[in-house]
Amino acid sequence: MSSSSRRIDRRYAHPPGPTYTAYSPDGKYIITVGTNNAIRKFTVASEDEPETLDDCQDSNTGLAVSNDKFITCSEDGTVSLFRMNSNELDQILVRCSLAARDVALSPDGKWAAVASDETTVKVVNTDDMLKIMHLREQSKSVKHVSFHPTGMYLAVSCTDGTIYVYSLATEQPALTKRLDGIIQALNPEDDATSKVVWHPDGRAFAAVTATKDIVVISRSTWDRQRTFATGHTGQIYDFAWAPNGAFLASAGADGKLVIWETKTQTILKRYDQSKVKCIAWHPKENTISYTNSDGELVTLPDVVPSDQAALLDRPIQPAPLINDKNEVTNREKVQALKLRGRSRDRDSLDELLDIGDEIEDEDDFIVDDDGGGYVEATINGHGKRGYEFIADDYPGVKRRAYDVWSPQLHESFQPGSTPWRGSRRYLSLNLIGFVWTVDQETHNTVTVEFYDHDMYRDFHFTDPYLYDRACLNEIGCLFSSPKTDTKRATLFYRPHETWSTRADWRIQMPEGEDISSIALSDSYIVACTSKGYIRVYTLFGIPFRVYRQKHSPVVACASWRDYVMVLANGPIGGNGRALLTYTIENVKRNETLQCNDVVALPPDGELKNVFFSANGDPIIYDSDGVLLVLQQWRSRGQAKWVPLLDTKQLDRRVGGAKDESYWPVAVAEDKFHCIILKGSEKYPYFPRPLLSEFDFKVPITSVASDVSGNSAHNHEEVMVRESVLLSLLEDFVGDRPATAAEGNQKAQRENAIDKALLQLLALECKEDHGEKALELCGLFAQPHRTLDLAIKIAMKYNRGVLAGKIGELRNSMDMEIDF
Repeated sequence: MSSSSRRIDRRYAHPPGPTYTAYSPDGKYIITVGTNNAIRKFTVASEDEPETLDDCQDSNTGLAVSNDKFITCSEDGTVSLFRMNSNELDQILVRCSLAARDVALSPDGKWAAVASDETTVKVVNTDDMLKIMHLREQSKSVKHVSFHPTGMYLAVSCTDGTIYVYSLATEQPALTKRLDGIIQALNPEDDATSKVVWHPDGRAFAAVTATKDIVVISRSTWDRQRTFATGHTGQIYDFAWAPNGAFLASAGADGKLVIWETKTQTILKRYDQSKVKCIAWHPKENTISYTNSDGELVTLPDVVPSDQAALLDRPIQPAPLINDKNEVTNREKVQALKLRGRSRDRDSLDELLDIGDEIEDEDDFIVDDDGGGYVEATINGHGKRGYEFIADDYPGVKRRAYDVWSPQLHESFQPGSTPWRGSRRYLSLNLIGFVWTVDQETHNTVTVEFYDHDMYRDFHFTDPYLYDRACLNEIGCLFSSPKTDTKRATLFYRPHETWSTRADWRIQMPEGEDISSIALSDSYIVACTSKGYIRVYTLFGIPFRVYRQKHSPVVACASWRDYVMVLANGPIGGNGRALLTYTIENVKRNETLQCNDVVALPPDGELKNVFFSANGDPIIYDSDGVLLVLQQWRSRGQAKWVPLLDTKQLDRRVGGAKDESYWPVAVAEDKFHCIILKGSEKYPYFPRPLLSEFDFKVPITSVASDVSGNSAHNHEEVMVRESVLLSLLEDFVGDRPATAAEGNQKAQRENAIDKALLQLLALECKEDHGEKALELCGLFAQPHRTLDLAIKIAMKYNRGVLAGKIGELRNSMDMEIDF
C-alpha cells in the first residue's frame, strides 16, 4: 500500500456493507471496521496479512484513530477503545441508549465525541470514562461530530440539517454558533454525508450542501466563502482535506472520486471509483485510501498529479477564504516570525548592538510572496507549519512574543461525591447514609437514604435547582446548586427533625459568585465560593461569619463541631504545581489553629478525600491509597500528617492477590470504612455497594505481616500505631479533666504500647541485643510499673547485665520524681 508501488492496491477487509477506515497520524497503520465483529489493522507498505481484532461489536458505524489508540462505535450504541500497541480492547468507553453514528478524537487524544440517535452528544475522557461532557442544545438526533484542529471547538451535524458549534475551552461546554441552511436534512442511516470537516489551518470548515456542492464556511464570521462546485452529479458520500489543506478529495454516488485544488477550487483529476464510503489521506505521502460498500480497502498511489504533487510537501496552506489577507502579507508574517524568535533571546548580539533591522533586511531579500516555499517557516513535529501564521485571523490562538506558562492547580471537589456516570451520581456517602441524584433532563430527582431506619426516615424529592453538592449528618442534610445564566448559586438546608411548621431554608449567593465546596457540622454550615469567600451560617441560616481565604482557589472544605478546615491552592512548587494548603479555624471563638500549612501529598499525587474522623481529627486519603491523620493540630505550628494505613500493604493485596482500590467513606472506632472498587473502577456506582472496614496499620515496613503474630515488625507497628492514637486522644482531652470513658481508653492505649514493647524486649533478649533492649525500656508509656516487668524478662533470659542497667534506669526515674 505504498505510493512507491505505483499501482492500486485492493484488499478485502470486511463483508459487504458500510466500511470505514482511518490512518494513524504517524502513517504506520491503517485501521478498518465494517459490518462484522472484526477490526483489521494493516501495516502501511507491507504485503503481510493484517492483524485482526475480533472482540468488537457488529455493525460498526464510526472509527477514530490516534497513534496509541483507536475507537469504534456501533449500531448497538457501544463505543469501544482499543490500544494500538497491544491490539486489545482497553475498555467500553461509553454506551448510548440508541445507535451510535459517529465518533471523533480530539487532537491530543484525550477526549472522544460520540454522535448517536440520541439528541445529546457525549464527550468522554479517554483516560477516565467517568468524566463526560454532555452537549444538549440539539433538538434532533446527531449524525456526525468533528473536532477543530486545536481541540477547542466541536462541530455537531444533526439530522434536521442544523450545525451546532460548541466551545470546549472551558470546563462547561458552551454553544458558540448554530448554523442553518448549509447542510441538508438526512436520515441517520443515509449514505450521504452531512459532516463538517475543519480545514487544517483552523480558520474555516467545509460542508456538503443540498445542491451537492462543498462550501467553505469562515470560523470568524460564519459566512459562506469559496465553493467546490459541479464536481458530482449525485449525493456526496465523503470528503477530506489533504494533511496540509492544499487539496480536497470527495467521492459520491456518481462513482467518481474527485481531487480538487484548494486555492482555486478547480478539479485536478477524476477517478472512476464506485461505492466509496470513507476517504483517508496518508499523513505524509501522495496516497489516498478508501473503503467501499463492498467491504474493500483500496489504496490509490500518486493520487495528486505529478505537476501539483510538490504542494503536499509544503507547510499548512491557508483555507480558501474571500479577501484573505494571509495571501498578500506573507513577507510581514515571515518577518514577524523572525522577530518573535529573536525576541526570546535576551542576550541577542543584534539586539545589544542595535543592528537587528539592518541585518534582517539583508537576510530577507528573498521573499516567499507566491507561496513557493523559498523561505523556511516554523515546522512542527509532523513536518508541517504550525498555527502561528494564522494567529492574527483566528481568535482562538493569540500571537505572543514569548511562551506563556501557567501552573497546575488542584481542582475543587466535594468530599464524598462522585462524578456523573450515565444519568446518576452520588452527592454524599458516609456512615449516616447516602445522597444520590438522577438526571431527568429537565430536572433532577434526589434521594436520601439512611442506614439506621429506626432513627431516620428516607426521603425523595424533585430537584429543579440541579443540586450538585450535598452533606449529610445526624441532624440534617445540606445541598448547593451552581449558578447559571438565569439563577444564582443557592444553599438549601433541611433538618431531619423539627418542632416548628417549617425549618428548612434556602439562601442565594451574591450575583456572579459560585459555590466551590460545602460542609456541615452539628453547629455550623460552611460554603466556600469562587470569589475566595468562606461563608459561615448557623444551622437556621443566620450569617455568622464571612471572610476571604488567603490562598485561592479553594479546593475543598470539611467541618466538625466548631472547627472548619479549608483546603486551597497555595504557592507553586518546584514541579510547577500548586501546593495544597489547609487552614483550620474555630469559628465560634474566631481562632485560627493552623494557617496555610501544606497538605502532605506524595510527589505528583492528588487528594482523593478529606473529612473529620468520628473523634474529630482531620483525615485525608491520597491517590497512592494512603490514609493520613493530622496529629497535634490544636497546637499552632505543631501539626503533622501521620499515615494510619497504606492500602497497598493490606494483607489481602500482598503479592497482587487482589486487583482493587478503595473509596474512603469514614474513620471511626479505629477503623477505615470504605467501599471496595474492583479492577480499574475509580468510583462507586449503583446498585449501592456495601461498606467494608479495615484496621489501621501504620506503614513502618514493607514486610508482610507474620501469620503467627510473633513478628517483631508486628509489635513495632502496634507500638507506633497506639502511640499515634494515644497522642490524638491526649490532644482531644487537652487541659480539661478527662471523662471516665476517656480515662479508660487512655489506659488501654498505654497498656497496648507497653505490651508491644515488652514483647519486643523479649525478642531482643533472646537474640542478646542488649543495647537495643535497654533502649526499648526508655519508651514505656507507664515506665514505673513496666520496668519491673522488664527486669523479670531480662532475668528469664539470663541477661543479668541488662537487668542491672534496667534497674539503674528505674532508679534514675525515681530520683527525678523525688526532685
